[in-house]
Amino acid sequence: MAGGGRRQAPPREDVLAAAMEMIAERGLEKLTMAALGREVGMSSGHLLYYFRSKDELLLRTLEWSEGRLGVERGRLLTRPGTARERLQEYVDLYVPDGHRDPHWTLWLEVWNRSQGAADESDARDRQAAIEGAWHRDLVALLAEGVSRGEFRPVDPDRFAARLRALLDGLAIHVAIGLRGTDRAQVLAHAREFLADCLLLTDV
Repeated sequence: MAGGGRRQAPPREDVLAAAMEMIAERGLEKLTMAALGREVGMSSGHLLYYFRSKDELLLRTLEWSEGRLGVERGRLLTRPGTARERLQEYVDLYVPDGHRDPHWTLWLEVWNRSQGAADESDARDRQAAIEGAWHRDLVALLAEGVSRGEFRPVDPDRFAARLRALLDGLAIHVAIGLRGTDRAQVLAHAREFLADCLLLTDV
């Protein structure tokens, strides 16, 4: 049969999942178009046809990974329980698992590579959309906690910006393996910050 011996190209989602798995197992430096092509049974030229560049592949992989995290975040934010409990779960999801956490490693690389790129404006807009989803969900959770009397009467948008800045800074230390900083310490810092600035002790 004509063409019967040719392998059909895998769906793009499978390629993105394979890229993320390679980052997790071998590190970002091992993710080349040629290596990914061998993993999914495609030529590097075929991958470039779909993704145009490695920068685009990395950004698409980040967006795919963020989509999965977004589903998980949506579940925890809508399940029963106090806003306080769900806020801690949000923080747990936000903070890297440890040094070289694949999602955070990819996030840092994408931001770094977008500087000075030919399509920098488009990349920045897409990265801002990722950040905006985390921010909006946190604002909604904070507003709920304030309205239910679980949190102090803070401005949800301003407090979310401060909390995410704290988490980002500490999370980067974990992701790059800065000595003296690990996931447990970051979660402890976050708990102390929330206890001092947000949580009501009589709830």
